[in-house]
Amino acid sequence: QVQLVESGGGLVQAGGSLRLSCAASGRIFSDYAMGWFRQAPGKGREFVAAINWSGASTYYLDSVKGRFTISRDNAKNTVYLHMNSLKPEDTAVYYCAAAPKILGATPVAGLYDYWGQGTQVTVSS
Repeated sequence: QVQLVESGGGLVQAGGSLRLSCAASGRIFSDYAMGWFRQAPGKGREFVAAINWSGASTYYLDSVKGRFTISRDNAKNTVYLHMNSLKPEDTAVYYCAAAPKILGATPVAGLYDYWGQGTQVTVSS
């Protein structure tokens, strides 16, 4: 089992920045690729960004490219999502998830085995 706990969400004005963190415990963190997903009210869960086990490979949703950066610190068992130039349409609950490392930085939600409880990000216009 892998336990994932997100933090760092909050209310921010459009154009602002936030950094989300996801702390992992329970298994060897570097055995997992990590992803961030989000779910806005009334919508399905959407892929945002993913990173492979070493951090060498990343993958992003087109609408966040150039604004969001995913990174990880395997020594701290933590994955981050740095979000800049936030827009009201980025408002959602953000979830981190863990997938077996062999899958790489995958955008497919169904391939992730473990999920956090989510953290709310609200961007005001």
